[in-house]
Amino acid sequence: MDLAREWTRAVYPTAYVPMSPAEIERFLLDLVDVIADALQAEPFTVDPVSTVGDRMVAAHFTGPETLRRTVDVLGHALLFSPELQDVPRLAEKVVAILGALATSFATAMREDAFDQQEEVKRALLAAKLRAERVLKVSEARFREVFDSAAIGIAITDLDGRCVEANKALAEMIGRDRADLTGLRLSELFDPADVGALVTAYRAVGEGRLERFREQRRLLREDGEPVWAHLAVSLLRDADGEPAYHVTMVEDVSELHLLQKNLDFQLLHDALTGLSNRHRFLARVETLYGTSRGGITLYYLDLDAFSVVNNGLGHGVGDQVLREVGRRLEAVFVDEHALVARVGGDEFAVVVDNSPTTPTVPAVVERINAALERPMDHGVALSASIGVVDRPAAGWDVAELMRAADATLHRAKAAGRRQWLPYDRHADHAFRERQSRAARMPGAVAGGEVEVEYQPVVTLSEGGGRGDVLGHVVRLRWDDLGHDDCLDLAEATGLSLSLGQWALREVAGDVTGRVPGEPAPATPPASDGFGLVHVELSPMQSSDEDLVRTVKRTLDETGLPASRIRILLDTRSMLEGAGGDNAQVLRDNGIAIGLTRFNGGQAELALLGELPVDLLVLDPSVVRRLADRPEGFLPDAVTRMVALIRESGISVVAPDISTADRAAWWAGVEVDAAFGDHLGPAVPGYELSGR
Repeated sequence: MDLAREWTRAVYPTAYVPMSPAEIERFLLDLVDVIADALQAEPFTVDPVSTVGDRMVAAHFTGPETLRRTVDVLGHALLFSPELQDVPRLAEKVVAILGALATSFATAMREDAFDQQEEVKRALLAAKLRAERVLKVSEARFREVFDSAAIGIAITDLDGRCVEANKALAEMIGRDRADLTGLRLSELFDPADVGALVTAYRAVGEGRLERFREQRRLLREDGEPVWAHLAVSLLRDADGEPAYHVTMVEDVSELHLLQKNLDFQLLHDALTGLSNRHRFLARVETLYGTSRGGITLYYLDLDAFSVVNNGLGHGVGDQVLREVGRRLEAVFVDEHALVARVGGDEFAVVVDNSPTTPTVPAVVERINAALERPMDHGVALSASIGVVDRPAAGWDVAELMRAADATLHRAKAAGRRQWLPYDRHADHAFRERQSRAARMPGAVAGGEVEVEYQPVVTLSEGGGRGDVLGHVVRLRWDDLGHDDCLDLAEATGLSLSLGQWALREVAGDVTGRVPGEPAPATPPASDGFGLVHVELSPMQSSDEDLVRTVKRTLDETGLPASRIRILLDTRSMLEGAGGDNAQVLRDNGIAIGLTRFNGGQAELALLGELPVDLLVLDPSVVRRLADRPEGFLPDAVTRMVALIRESGISVVAPDISTADRAAWWAGVEVDAAFGDHLGPAVPGYELSGR
């Protein structure tokens, strides 16, 4: 209904239609249904839409702007309608349907005009037959129709020479009317069309065709083409013998230009003029199936382009994108290639390789060399690039584009101005990880992600397990451990909600109370949790609502603040995010720690800036020292741990997976440690005492 109303507003002012606005809207709603049904029908065909143009013309929607406004409204609405987004090959179908509508509309308009032309022709013939009896009257009538007609009319003899032409035809081709008399009509047409036209005229003259209608190009005197629809028929003399050809000419240049512009806009990027994603996919599909040398697909993302938009404005950003498009086309000017803009700052190139095509590294170097040259406003760019080179047969286009996009993401992860070729094994791992990330929200909601607790213990002399001080919270999802779960949550933006969920689960496990429900009638006599250490991801650590989330959870479950330790991510603290969280939590009686601590100068400075009670070393530190138990690094770590402990901050070593590691860290005299060697992570019910 909304589309019909918008269509009504667009075409109502363009022509007089003997209907009320409400009737027009109902009429157009019926046509919208026809178009929508055709779009969603399988198998797809444009045949039902061919009636739409006929019905519009029959209802007198025949104004000079009617078709253009109709195409504008339908083209935008159909391409971006949410109800149609799941239609396969939507853009291709919309182009086909709009083309069919425009064709049927133009055909109906021509038929309407031709009906009038037939009346003109009959009047001309009648005037000739009655010439001897009513010469003056019929000549006046003929002259009035001939001269005042809006369409061009030419009467030619059977040899093709012009006997007479009207003013409309002369104006159409920019010639003097008198100059047309005696001229061969074929001289007015584009040379490429003359051969076919002569054959068609001959067929009409010989009686093999009654008439013909075609679209051809006339040439103006200045050489500019005029697209015209011709209707050619035969005039006979009083004895019924062929005497003249009558040619009716309708100028359809604007309609032809509109169709060309529509085709261009649907297949090209409006900003850069490059091919858009739809045209690019079609070209990839064609080349992939026909290329002898194989194709190479380059998928580019401009590095830090947001800096241009945010710093210099979107107007400058648009200029830069246009210049990037021109430079990319220049890079591939000697290749059989297509450059497209497929996203905001993403471009793609498909190359049909030949023996002279440069190697992929050489092409990548040329791309970045072209982008590094300063543009207007001093802007210079680089690109991260994913490359799929000569893919094997059997892939579809969607899989090719997915592989290129995945390779681009792996390249971006390596830093700016990086490129990577497609690697099947890396892609499989990346795809599996992305699949897991996409399914993680459902896994959390479905109870597939579990909260477990790994004991945090003191180390006795020689690395033996000492007293249990508490437990560190670990997440598990099937075969994925805690670190993998946090990484996936960070990558998908699920980190905050996952952290809130985990905190509620932990508080419920320790207290036996579900948030929002009354406390159990008989609280447990004791539990085996001890101090609960909750490690936060970077996003969770810098969350502005962290304090409110923690306090609300403690209040709802009755978990004492003294029973929990919040371990903030060291990287987030270094970036200045979350420092207020640390202070406010500490003011509320909650012990604060830093996790993934590497011992760098900036990290050591944090110990004097934040109210830190303990720190957990980064697992990479433990792994490096396991490989090199002697030398400068072990000595430095030993001294660092001693200094930190002297300042009153406890030090915890994670990932203690072997007896040797436990013994070494016991010698360093860390306050506590955890890892599989010291005790596996277990479900909460094993510790609850309930």
